[in-house]
Parts: sequence; C-alpha cells; structure tokens
Amino acid sequence: MTLEELMNAPAPASAWVLERDCQETGLDPQDIRAEMLRRIGEMRASIERGLQSDAKSITGMVGWNAKGLWEATDALQSPLLRRVQAYAMAVNEENARMGRIVAAPTAGSAGTIPGALIGVADHLGLPDERLVAPMILAAGVGKAISKRMFISGAAGGCQAEIGSSAAMAAAAIVELLGGTPRAAVHAASLALMNTIGLVCDPVGGYVEVPCVSRNAFFAVHAVSAAQLALAQLESFIPPDEVLGAMASVGRMMPAALRETAEGGLAQTPTGLAVTARMEGKDEGDLPGGMIELPLA
Repeated sequence: MTLEELMNAPAPASAWVLERDCQETGLDPQDIRAEMLRRIGEMRASIERGLQSDAKSITGMVGWNAKGLWEATDALQSPLLRRVQAYAMAVNEENARMGRIVAAPTAGSAGTIPGALIGVADHLGLPDERLVAPMILAAGVGKAISKRMFISGAAGGCQAEIGSSAAMAAAAIVELLGGTPRAAVHAASLALMNTIGLVCDPVGGYVEVPCVSRNAFFAVHAVSAAQLALAQLESFIPPDEVLGAMASVGRMMPAALRETAEGGLAQTPTGLAVTARMEGKDEGDLPGGMIELPLA
C-alpha cells in the first residue's frame, strides 16, 4: 500500500483500507471494527486518568502538565486548542508513569492521535463509534509510512515517530469530517513534510522531556494539517516523495540525534545533571541558574 494508492482509493478511504486488511489477514471486518473501538476506549481511559492525576513520572520530570493545563484558565479562549493539547499530554504522562496506553504508532508518540482525533470529536460532541472508521484510516496511513521509512526514533529521529503519528491523526480527522481520500492523504503529507529533520533527544533516555509537550504540539500540528487539507490545500511535493525525503533525512541523521540521549536537549547542562541523578552519580554543583528538579 502506498500513499498514492490510498489517495486514489474510492471514498471512504477507511473502507478501502479495511477491505485490503481483511484480504491480507483473513480477519472479519466486524472483528476489526470491534477491536478498533476497544482501542479507542483504551485511549480515552488513558486520557481520563492523565487529566485527573498529578502524580510524578518515574523520574519526576513530568506528571502534572496535563492536569495543570486542563484546570487552568483558558487564556486564549480556544477550547479546542487546550483540549487537544491536554489530551495528548495526558496520554504521554500516563506512559511516563508506566500506565496503560495504546502505542500509535509508538509509545513515545502515543498522545498525538488520541489528543487530536478524540479532542476534535469531543469538541464537536461526536461519539466514539464515529471514530472507528477514521482510526482504521489512520492505521492504513501508518502502514503506508512504515513501508517506506522508519517509525522509531532510534532509526530515524523523532520525525519518524511524531511525524508519523501526526500524519495518521491528520488523515483521520479529515475522514471524520467528511473529507475525500485525496484530502486525507494530503493532510498526512502536510503533517509529514513539516516534521522532516526533527531529532529524537529524550533527556536521560526517558520518554518524558521533551516528549510529553512534543505530543501536545504535534497533536495541534495534525489538526492544522487537516484544516488546510479540508480547505483543499495540498502538499506541493507528492506524498510518496515526501516519505522518500523523510527516509533519506533519517538515514543521514547522526546517531547522537536518534534516541541515544547523546545530543540535543539531552546534552544540555540541565539534561546532563538530570541524567546523572537518575543514574545515581554525583554530578557536582548544578550549572548556574538551574532549577533543582524534585526527582521521585
């Protein structure tokens, strides 16, 4: 399956993806739909737990962000924006607390799809049953991406994880709102092309900083890509060429920027100090002006 094939599929695109999947796996379409609804339920449960908890993660770096945003005054008076961000962070903070989440497509990017898709659905008052077809399309987009490039930060940087999840979410939102297969694929392409080159630099190697807030940002990114595509804006570069470019950049990316914690934010003075604490080392005096982090 390629993005071009998906783009030219008959509407709705999710039905074409489902038919192809059933042909390949021999599974019954009703069983696939039921399983997808179950996973949506798991996503929602992780959102609800995350919004209610301010318990610290295993390192103490995150854990209170989603609840804090959800309960804060909406200064921008943008309920959709706040909802999408809070939902996304709630899932990733649950992951950081070793709670149950749905990897979509990875644990590090698990908040983007539920944050964007469930966030939009809740904003519009749509039931979870309406999300099954969009989630099937998201899975199809993820499969098409995985055929051409990496979906792990260790292999291709965070562009491979958060870029893929943003593309999957963008396509799903387009389907949810009645867009064409062409619009859905171009939404995915727009989301991908604007994540090319993003490094994977988790502090201490833990999927916490910058991962939690990054999911919030890229859930909004997915919503933006969907909005552009629904207005018939398209990626100038064909979607499969965008994938090829992203894969090429991933291969060129040095190992220090691919989830090794040897570059980027992980190698800042604060990042190194936190890493030393997590490893039980005596890192000496904290660099000037650094805030001492309470570690769990």
